Amino acid sequence: MRRKFVAGNWKMHGGLARNRDLLDSLIKGIGGGGKADCAVCVPFPYLAQAQELLKGTAIAWGAQNCSEHPQGAYTGEVSAAMLADFGCRYAIVGHSERRSLYGERNETVAAKFVAAVDGGLTPILCLGETLEQREQGVTEQVIAAQFDAVLQAAGVHGFANAVIAYEPVWAIGTGRTASPQQAQDVHAFIRGRLASSDAALAQRMQILYGGSVKPQNAAELFGMADIDGGLIGGASLVAQDFLAICSAA
Repeated sequence: MRRKFVAGNWKMHGGLARNRDLLDSLIKGIGGGGKADCAVCVPFPYLAQAQELLKGTAIAWGAQNCSEHPQGAYTGEVSAAMLADFGCRYAIVGHSERRSLYGERNETVAAKFVAAVDGGLTPILCLGETLEQREQGVTEQVIAAQFDAVLQAAGVHGFANAVIAYEPVWAIGTGRTASPQQAQDVHAFIRGRLASSDAALAQRMQILYGGSVKPQNAAELFGMADIDGGLIGGASLVAQDFLAICSAA
């Protein structure tokens, strides 16, 4: 049975004092760990603080982005090796906000995925469709194109140490949530897409749901056959809510 995994994406939120209070509460609430894995992906400036506070606890930490380049004249970018220096286990790649706000194309996301793997990180690969695409009935085509770009660049072996997150763009930060069955259908599609290349790996792959997950809906979502946890946005900034979601997993 696949182990559940809940990852918090703080996005561009945080402050040294606020972070300490939040992480202290999470450490106390999660204790020595449970039946689910837990991680927080924090803004770059706070990676040192996360490393200091979370080292030796049951909570892993990671970044929200990763450059596709190992080093060089790329002002403002952060490489996988730099993230590894701060003990990061995870790096989110292809989040819908990176795709929509900063123009990251499927090929760019694929290159970042490869860079994360090569740098010893576990990429959390985000896939998802917009409301317009869902209404047009092309959800599976969009997901397939996003997934296949990474598969072509990394090979199926590149997914051996990776996590996938399905995040319908229309449900991120909007308060709208895909129904458990809607989410399950896409998760099953993603798992099937991977299974066409490696059935055993597909059965092991953790596929998370991201899109306005709350304590009130987490258990029902996580109870679906192919939903292995969540990539949590706003609720990850509230200790009580995040702990409740971890408990649901």
